[in-house]
Amino acid sequence: MKNVSERQVNHMNLKSAIPAFMGLNLCCLAILLFMVIEDYLALSSVLSFNEVSKMIILIIFASIVLTLYGILLTYLTSAEHINDTNKGYQNNSIFIIVSFMFVAALFEELLFRGIIQNVLFLTLEHQWLAIILTAFLFIAFHIQYYRKPWMLLNITVPSLVLGWSYFYTDNLLVPLFIHFVNNVGITILFKFNVIKLKS
Repeated sequence: MKNVSERQVNHMNLKSAIPAFMGLNLCCLAILLFMVIEDYLALSSVLSFNEVSKMIILIIFASIVLTLYGILLTYLTSAEHINDTNKGYQNNSIFIIVSFMFVAALFEELLFRGIIQNVLFLTLEHQWLAIILTAFLFIAFHIQYYRKPWMLLNITVPSLVLGWSYFYTDNLLVPLFIHFVNNVGITILFKFNVIKLKS
């Protein structure tokens, strides 16, 4: 009986978080648009489509590598080191999972790669320093993982890959799709018991 009520709470929390993330996305889009209109950023450094085939290959390759990285960490990590919120994601419907993962990934990419990483790059004029500092801020943002520090490793490598992929392609859609595919992929693998947490 307790498991059913816990699933309902997780389902409701995830479902109710979607509109909140949509509102945050609109705020981030407004800030990013302001940066482009005021010439702080060139539109070509946010949504460049110069080498589409390169972007597609990068999205596919990085998504596969980061998903394998997540699977490897799952096999190396016991359940006690996994954040409770993450354990509940797979209890939701596919539609809720996909919707939530998209709006959450969109928010994080708009905020961290689109706004913060660009501001740091404009200020410091050094790509890798901007990527690394953004990764640290991305990690700091995930306060729910502080009690489970192993989870921070789970987001450190992806954050660096996402930051690099954005600068490499000058297209914010690239880290967005990598982030989204990675999060959905791992969650779906858990949902259908393809991978399981170690006890």
